[in-house]
Amino acid sequence: MKAARFSRFGGPEVLEIVDLPDPYPGPGRIRIAVRAAGLNASDWKKRKGLMDEELPQTLGYEAAGVVDEVGEGVTDVAVGDRVFGLCAEGAAQAELAVLSFYAPIPASLDFAGAAALPSAIETAARGLDQLGVRGGTVLINGASGSVGAAAVQLAVARGARVIGTASPANHDVLRSLGAEPVSYGDGLSDRVRALAPDGVDTALDVAGSGALPELIALAGGPDHVVTLADFLGAQEHGVTFSRGDSGRALHVLTEIGPLIEAGRFSLPVARTFPLADIAHAHRLSEEGHVRGKIVLVVDAA
Repeated sequence: MKAARFSRFGGPEVLEIVDLPDPYPGPGRIRIAVRAAGLNASDWKKRKGLMDEELPQTLGYEAAGVVDEVGEGVTDVAVGDRVFGLCAEGAAQAELAVLSFYAPIPASLDFAGAAALPSAIETAARGLDQLGVRGGTVLINGASGSVGAAAVQLAVARGARVIGTASPANHDVLRSLGAEPVSYGDGLSDRVRALAPDGVDTALDVAGSGALPELIALAGGPDHVVTLADFLGAQEHGVTFSRGDSGRALHVLTEIGPLIEAGRFSLPVARTFPLADIAHAHRLSEEGHVRGKIVLVVDAA
C-alpha cells in the first residue's frame, strides 16, 4: 500500500509517499480502505523532531473509509460499512489503516467531514470530562480552532453556558456555535466578568497562550481548570494537563452522530489535498492561519 512517511527530520520536503506492507487487524480491530485522513499539528511537530525520536515514522491518527477486513471478535461492523475512527499506530495517512476505535459515519457526512472529527472531538470531550462539565458556566480559551469549536458545541450539548475567547474576526463564528465571545489578551478577566460577574465554574485552555493565572482566578482555583496546550504552565500553576494517556474520551465517537444529525454539531473542513500533496498540506497547517480541519483524501482503488 501507499503511505506517508519520513525518514529524517526537517521541513515538508522530507515527506515521502512510499510502499509499505499492508497492515492487518488484530482482535477487536478493523482495517479500512482509507478515503480520507485528518491532518493535525502533531503531524508536523513529529516531522520536525519535536515529539518522537525514532525514524522512520508514519503519520496520521484519524481516518474515515470503508471496512475491508475485521479482526477476531468484531461484531459491530461488517465489510463494506462506512466508519471513522482512531489509528493507535499513527499510520492513518495511507491507503489502508487499522482502526483501534471506530464508529459509523453519520449519514449526512462525506468521508472528508468524518475524517476531520476523531482527534478534535476526543480531545475536546476529554477536557470537558476532566472538568466534570455537565452544566454551569465554562470558559473556553481558544474557542475558534477545531478543538475549541468542538469543545464549545459539546459543552453546549451538555447544558453549559459557554464563554469563548477568540479574535474579534471569529466572534460571529462563536456565536453561531452557541458561545458568548470575548477577545483574548490584556483585560481578559474584566471582559469575562462583564458577562459573568461571579466568574465561571470551569475553564478549559485550548490555546496555551499563557492565560492560566487569569483562568484560575476566574474559575476559583486550579482544580477547576484543565489545559490541553500548556504543559509547563500546568506544572507551574498546579493545573491538570490533559493528555491521551490519562484516559481517552472514546465515548464521544458514538455520541457525535446523533448531535450531527440533529444539527447540533459541525466541524468544517477548511481544505482537502490528495495524499500525494501532503507536503503542501503540512505547509498550510504549520502556518496556522486555516480555520477548520485540513484533510488528506485517498482515491478509491
